[in-house]
Amino acid sequence: MTREHYIPFNKEFLLEQQIAAFAEDQQKAADFKKFFDIIEHYYHYESFNLNRNLKQHYALYDPDLSEKEREGFIGKSDFGVFKKTLLKVLERGNYYRINEEILKEAFQESDLIGLNLAIDFNAFKDYELYARGHHKAKEKVKKYFFWKKEVEIEYYDRVLIYLNYSDADYLTAKKVKLGKMPIDPGSIALKIFKRVPKNDLETIFPNAIPKMSLKDKMLLWVPGVFGGISLLSAKVIPALINMYDAYQTGETIDLLNSKTSLNQGLIALGILAAYCFRQYNNFINKKIRYSKTLSDSLYFKNVGNNSGAFYSLLNSSEEEALKETILAYAFLNRSQTPLTAEELDSQIESWFYSHLKTELDFDVNDALLKLKSIGIGIETNGKWEVIPLKEALIKIDELWDNVFEYNQK
Repeated sequence: MTREHYIPFNKEFLLEQQIAAFAEDQQKAADFKKFFDIIEHYYHYESFNLNRNLKQHYALYDPDLSEKEREGFIGKSDFGVFKKTLLKVLERGNYYRINEEILKEAFQESDLIGLNLAIDFNAFKDYELYARGHHKAKEKVKKYFFWKKEVEIEYYDRVLIYLNYSDADYLTAKKVKLGKMPIDPGSIALKIFKRVPKNDLETIFPNAIPKMSLKDKMLLWVPGVFGGISLLSAKVIPALINMYDAYQTGETIDLLNSKTSLNQGLIALGILAAYCFRQYNNFINKKIRYSKTLSDSLYFKNVGNNSGAFYSLLNSSEEEALKETILAYAFLNRSQTPLTAEELDSQIESWFYSHLKTELDFDVNDALLKLKSIGIGIETNGKWEVIPLKEALIKIDELWDNVFEYNQK
């Protein structure tokens, strides 16, 4: 995978790392902590407004609301505004869209369950998957009988699945069955999962149905059909014919030989039937493993559903915005001279690699835009600098004072 904008460390840890750089100046360290606190509260207020906006424009499509509750938002919920705001929150949280090519690979490969899944995409007007963060881990996967092989699995740290369900008339025309899922046609489902295997992405679709792979079908039907026909034609049917002829003519010795041949044929058919049953049982076991994987995903890996997912998304987007702002300000504040965006980007990425053994693609342009928007970052001829901490605290305090203007004359 390519480097991500996502910063895989929490805000408190990064704050301590930056405060450590001011160890020789306790007053500056204290001011930086105040700066962190007031920026955090400011971004939290922004997130509150985004959450209110999302909930209002999502309400008409929220499957968790009753039909009567949704009717109250007719003319108030705007799909375009909802989608635009959702994408903004995802971008701020450093989520990126998983493209169709990666999804197709997941359909063809399977790391953990070894099972093909069928999904009726007619159920959706639109569907999208977004991911953030990734890591690799060693897992033991069953291969043959009791033999397990250790393989390296690539995981997404977070995955959001967006499902815009088709209208009732379309579902009826296409003969789409939603199954036991309590989803109303025309609604939009949102789910966030953690630690999702890259090659098992399809397991998070709610209408995924296990099906036999071509290999499973070949192992089941080819030996069963051809072996059965061969045994019947070579052993069982000739033996029955011989036994009938011997019975008619009274040839006891031939009858005895035919019985032996018949027994051998029936034993061989029994062995073939046992083999076919084992192959079918393997498929059933895979379905059971899939059911367990699905249960684990829903119970242990599910982070949020529908409007409840907004809190997780907004919390992560708020934290990412805070981390980018703090890092950009801290490095510019410590620099003796103004820096270009490229120089700042290089310094921050090099610091992550040398101090934290982490490679990432720091979103320097977004960070500088944040500094400029709140009035503490200054660009002159392509070079950036920040105002001193004391002035920055006053500037952000002024922003807070102007959030509500009810006391203005």
